[in-house]
Amino acid sequence: MSKNKYHYGFFSAAMKMPAGFTSGVVVAFYLSNADVFPHNHDEIDIELLGHERRKDWVLQTNIYGNGSVKTGREEKFYLWFDPTTSFHEYSILWNNHHIVFLVDNVPVREVIHNTVISSVYPSKPMSAYTTIWDGSEWATKGGKYPVDYKYAPFVASLQSSEVEGCILNQKSNVASSCTRSSLSSLDPVDGEEFAKLSSQQITGLQWTRGKHMFYSYCKDTARYKVLPPECNAK
Repeated sequence: MSKNKYHYGFFSAAMKMPAGFTSGVVVAFYLSNADVFPHNHDEIDIELLGHERRKDWVLQTNIYGNGSVKTGREEKFYLWFDPTTSFHEYSILWNNHHIVFLVDNVPVREVIHNTVISSVYPSKPMSAYTTIWDGSEWATKGGKYPVDYKYAPFVASLQSSEVEGCILNQKSNVASSCTRSSLSSLDPVDGEEFAKLSSQQITGLQWTRGKHMFYSYCKDTARYKVLPPECNAK
């Protein structure tokens, strides 16, 4: 867990996944404030899920805002590399304009902050976490392929991490390192440069979503009789 809490920022970790049979194992790099707001928390997740039948790992992204845990906003991707053989960068950009999930600096998902999603957009200061845990109950089709501990230990490696953001002053409960202002702000993670994706980043986003995404909550009509409102936004 990070020492500081952040109003927004850029968060990145270079990680290597456990090798071998890892069904049910979850390695997560995420932001949360559940320790402060247990019933009304925000969360932004990058989760790597050990695959149930193959040695591949699955990347899952998700967000919660203001305790909206009943509505999961998951998207899942097959990785285009083997995450067990070397370190790869998993990153989250979170500011007042959008949330961007990146893998090796290639965007895989963008959540734009607009009126449709504003009520569930993460907005309260959060800490950064890295964890490894047993996610058998939900990560493998409802526990169909649980963690098999005869293959333990499961070792995930963290090579480095980077955090650049607006730090919450714990005593005064206000931002101490930056201010939210207009697009002309020189703030390193909330200024004009970070308000929207570049044309190159958009190309990368289209590639990852077109070639590697295999699940989106916005297409899961079996799960949601009425899709969340942002799914129908133009």
